[in-house]
Amino acid sequence: MKSRRRKILVFVAATLLLAACGEKKKQFDIDLIAGKWVAGQEFWRYDADGTGATWDEADDVHEDEAQPFKWEFDGENNRLTHMHQMEMGGVIPKSYTLKVLDNNTLSYTDRFDSTYTFNRVN
Repeated sequence: MKSRRRKILVFVAATLLLAACGEKKKQFDIDLIAGKWVAGQEFWRYDADGTGATWDEADDVHEDEAQPFKWEFDGENNRLTHMHQMEMGGVIPKSYTLKVLDNNTLSYTDRFDSTYTFNRVN
């Protein structure tokens, strides 16, 4: 009986220890997002006021012709949401999970686990 109790206690202690060692949630300084980012010829500009613009020079679209969007960040879930205004009316939200945000790199994944990584343009 003592052996069984001891095994149960060891199991409970191991379970609690493993749960306590779980991955800690990343915290991001969202102020670092302000600026211009590029991947290939695709550009994203995030303004500090929650607006921005995107364009793709591969399609011969430049910053002065960029599609505007609004963005917001939910720090509790590390969720970055872009709200694109459509020409015909309506807003299309696209949400991503932020993975990396530092002085040089912006990376996030979508709900299909596709990863998008951008480098800061100086």
